[in-house]
Amino acid sequence: MSRGNVYWVALDPTVGTEIQKTQPCVVVSPDELNAKLSRAIIAPITSTVQALPFRIATTVRGRAAMVVLDQLRTVDTRRIGNRIAKVDARTMNDILRTLQEMFAP
Repeated sequence: MSRGNVYWVALDPTVGTEIQKTQPCVVVSPDELNAKLSRAIIAPITSTVQALPFRIATTVRGRAAMVVLDQLRTVDTRRIGNRIAKVDARTMNDILRTLQEMFAP
């Protein structure tokens, strides 16, 4: 599992307005952590395209999508399924830059 890869992730159980079900998610945690821990920090990806703060436009398997940085989660690797894609370098840079803006303005 490495940063920038997109996997199917089982997000249930959830509460309230959290993204539900099994969704594609991009791994945002550093590879050094991913190699040592049995959990990863992920950002869900949705096909609902809305221009909202802290959402990054991308394409997954030829479909327009948004990386939902306002719903970051740390998940056990047992929730992570098959790899389905990898975000391009520009998208990953946009994700990391936006996370820095969110947490270290």
